[in-house]
Amino acid sequence: MSVYTVHAPPADGPDGRSATDNFVFVRDGFSFGAFALGPVWLLYRRLWLVLAGYLVLSVAMEAVMTLLRVGAGTRVAAMAVVAVLMGLEAASLRRWTLSRRKWRPLDVIVADDAEAAERRFFDRWRARADYDPLAIDRGAPPPTRGAADQSLPPSLPRGDIVGLFPQPGFRR
Repeated sequence: MSVYTVHAPPADGPDGRSATDNFVFVRDGFSFGAFALGPVWLLYRRLWLVLAGYLVLSVAMEAVMTLLRVGAGTRVAAMAVVAVLMGLEAASLRRWTLSRRKWRPLDVIVADDAEAAERRFFDRWRARADYDPLAIDRGAPPPTRGAADQSLPPSLPRGDIVGLFPQPGFRR
C-alpha cells in the first residue's frame, strides 16, 4: 500500500471545486526515476528551484573533490549518495514546490496504486460535498423532556461543602 497526498491548484472559484481534473496525487516513497535520472526527472516535473539547487550542489561537490584530489571511486560514491537522497526525497521536494506555488494540500490517501487512490479520494470528496455542517446545530443545549425541566438546576443545601473537604465545624 502506498500513501498519496492530494493537492489542489489555487482556487479559481468560490468553492474551489472547479479544478478537480487538475488535482495532483503525489506518491510518498522512493522514486526510482529521480534516483536514476535526477536532473531529467526534475525537468520533467518542472521543479526549477530544486533543479538549480541540485546543479549547484553537484558542481560544488565536484569542485571540492577536485581540490581535495579525491579518487574516482569516492566521487562515484558521493554522487551515488546524492542520487539516493534524490530518490528518497523526490516526493517531499515535489510537495514543497507545489506549496510554493500556492497549491493546497487536501487529503492523505492510502491505496494500492494511483487509480485506487483517485477513486478513494473522490468517494470521500463526494461524501463531504453531501455533508452540510450548518444542518446540524452542535452548539445548542440538549433537548429537554418537559417545561418543568427547563428551570435552573437545584441549588446545593446551605452549609454543605462539595468535594473531599471536611464538613464545616467538624474536628480533624
